Amino acid sequence: MKINFFILSDILCRNGRAYDGGIYISYIEKVAATIVGSLLLGIAINFFLVPYHLLDGGLIGLGLIIHYYFQLPAGLSIILLSAPLYAYVWFFERSWLFRSLNGLLVSSLCIDLCSNIIIHWKVPIALSAILGGLLIGLGIGLMLRYETSTGGTDMLAHIISKKSGWNVGLIILFLDSCVLVSGINIVGVTIFCYSVLTIIAGAFMTSITVRRSW
Repeated sequence: MKINFFILSDILCRNGRAYDGGIYISYIEKVAATIVGSLLLGIAINFFLVPYHLLDGGLIGLGLIIHYYFQLPAGLSIILLSAPLYAYVWFFERSWLFRSLNGLLVSSLCIDLCSNIIIHWKVPIALSAILGGLLIGLGIGLMLRYETSTGGTDMLAHIISKKSGWNVGLIILFLDSCVLVSGINIVGVTIFCYSVLTIIAGAFMTSITVRRSW
């Protein structure tokens, strides 16, 4: 089913690619990027952010705020929060609906599945904030590099970047900062400051990973 979504997205985009031997490798790469990127997000959030109530930006950050305040599963919260954005994308950037729907569902599932894993180790909060941000940036950047995403603000940032030419990492940094400020009353000033490290590390890693010059 995942591969069918990607095929449908290419039909809607009318990119004109032929079904030759290489086309199926392209879809396999997208599916692999979605799975690996989603696992990285699940590990980063549950192993490094949640133990200290650290925040990320975008819809992931909003999902964590809801998780900390209402105890709702973070992955489910992200899906619910994504609904208005997907309604917008349906009318104005429909190709991204199919490119990111898999990423949204798989990443949200991985986030909630990883929350059930009990860890018996804990790294210092500053290192946890940096490692969590790097893994999130790597996961998001990997999916964006293969023209898929988790949806949310990283999808919005990629659309803005495509239209404006602005750096996608800087756009994500701005959007993430807005979400982070909104959560300061939930986590407190100290955790807010450490969460800034997560945002910066994530934006840095996203910018590096999404570059195709590797």
